[in-house]
Amino acid sequence: MEMDATGISKGDWIFYGEFDRTTAYLSDQKKILGFNPFCYKVEETETENVFRWHFRVTDPQNNPFDVIFYVEQKDELLVELPDDIDGSDPDKLTDEIIARYTVGKKVRWQHYPLEKPIEDPINYLFEGKAFGELDMQRMDENKTRVKFDLKIDVRFMLYPAFRIIPEKIIRAMTNAGMSMIMQTATNRMFNTISKDFDKIQHA
Repeated sequence: MEMDATGISKGDWIFYGEFDRTTAYLSDQKKILGFNPFCYKVEETETENVFRWHFRVTDPQNNPFDVIFYVEQKDELLVELPDDIDGSDPDKLTDEIIARYTVGKKVRWQHYPLEKPIEDPINYLFEGKAFGELDMQRMDENKTRVKFDLKIDVRFMLYPAFRIIPEKIIRAMTNAGMSMIMQTATNRMFNTISKDFDKIQHA
């Protein structure tokens, strides 16, 4: 029996680091996900800005449980122009003006659908869907506020021993457990990232 599960993790941190360096660092998903204890590998694909995430955990019977995500990344600069600068045509803005008035950056991750399914439940291989956002805001004194929000959906095989439990209960238990694991992994990931900065603290 297959079941869908959803896990959520969030965070809100203050990075003590120069804005451009902080945003460049956190925009590199191969780098930051490499600090996630469940991330086995992140690879670029032939499609521009689409990455393949390979996560691996161990199930209750000690089998390796592989989940593959195909994720498209979209970056967006947040620019606030003064009244005396016409921003009606963004293409006419120089790199210097954009850099001077950039107040934030958003990195969005969204599921990239494939034409052919990759799931192989017999061999514990499943396809997941990931949706996330890094919202980075420039602050005074070379600080950057970083809000992190990640949601993943995974379909997996339910062991026979759990099939006697009502589906609503097992689904709630699974979602709660998955979110707890994800939140722990996210906290560990940012704790490791903090070693590359002067300081990181919860906002």
